[in-house]
Amino acid sequence: MKMNSTTNCISFSILNIPIHENIYTYTMEKQKEIYNYLSQLDDQQKKAYIIAYNHLGSSFNICKSNGFKSWKIENNKNN
Repeated sequence: MKMNSTTNCISFSILNIPIHENIYTYTMEKQKEIYNYLSQLDDQQKKAYIIAYNHLGSSFNICKSNGFKSWKIENNKNN
């Protein structure tokens, strides 16, 4: 996970997928959680994410997406 030393935020650019700017308003813990989710997406999931992001525009919220919610539940089971 790469950090931006200027803004003290996670650098999502390494993921090569569009990220809404509101992610940087979240806590560092939430940013790390989102980064971990996005970094484990396979190609098909990335395509679905990009379609949702493009279609929903500014109303897209990764934390409210079904994929993120399911991943979070599954991730919490394993920890």
